[in-house]
Amino acid sequence: MQQRTLGKTDLKVSAEGFGCMGLTSFYGAPAAENEAIDLIHKAIDLGVTFFDTAESYGPFLNEKLVGRALKGRRDSVVIATKFGWVWSVNGERSLNSRPDHIFKVVDESLQRLDTEYIDLYYQHRLDPQVPIEETVGALAELIKQGKIRHIGLSEVGPKTLRRAHAVHPITALQTEYSLWERDPEAEILPTLRELGIGFVAYSPLGRGFLTGEIKKVQDLDANDFRRSDPRFQGENFARNVELVELVRQLAATKHATPGQIALAWLLHKGNDIVPIPGTKRLKYLEENIAATEIALSPEEMSQLEASIGKSAGARYSETGMRAISRD
Repeated sequence: MQQRTLGKTDLKVSAEGFGCMGLTSFYGAPAAENEAIDLIHKAIDLGVTFFDTAESYGPFLNEKLVGRALKGRRDSVVIATKFGWVWSVNGERSLNSRPDHIFKVVDESLQRLDTEYIDLYYQHRLDPQVPIEETVGALAELIKQGKIRHIGLSEVGPKTLRRAHAVHPITALQTEYSLWERDPEAEILPTLRELGIGFVAYSPLGRGFLTGEIKKVQDLDANDFRRSDPRFQGENFARNVELVELVRQLAATKHATPGQIALAWLLHKGNDIVPIPGTKRLKYLEENIAATEIALSPEEMSQLEASIGKSAGARYSETGMRAISRD
């Protein structure tokens, strides 16, 4: 697989990464551990070098799984993980990006991942109680200590990016971006390119919607978080099914799946963009990786963009949207 460089750095990753979240969390029943590890190994065999996890996935279970899966292969992969969420004794979640907290939880992530360093360490969500300068200053200290190698942010806007980058170069921003979530194009992508920061696109398949495989919400597991996702509800769902049908039409002419077309579109939006689709199934892993070989003409790109309107519904619940910063 082709490699891409994140930001103005020496961090090279596969053009398509692997989002590990769904192996343990949020998307229904977790994968069996042996199957999840086999899937990660297969991804490596197919050229994937970039694996994304977070302490909050599980919580903590995902990092442990990734650590076990990558044992013995550490030198050939790039590991990205995230900090920032904390849980109370009754399971409620809040944000904490104070330096003392970061210094504590990085060691815990290193232990779970069974590694001496983290390649890319993201702040999972902006903590409104802690100036971004303090958070990035703490992360810069971790680079000096050799515990992390690059700093990332997630779901922040241009002003925060500039403030953070002034303290220490930011290597990558992770934000949702896909054919039906194009909000980053207005201000975020131009800012990233001005500053020389890479873009890691999560949910590049619209949480599975753009694959065309989800026919009705009832097909999802009872504990799948998408059952409460506004885009999967009622009239929103019906409208979004129509959008997927337009992708399907182009896919048929390219002898590809709708998901492959959605990924190919994103890969064509710039060499500074790295999507990180996730899956529990080998079939979809192979399909996703094959999308890196699909060529789309400028006319096909324009056709897709003109035909796919704005998706219906917010991308998270009201609570989830409150954690998204666009400052």
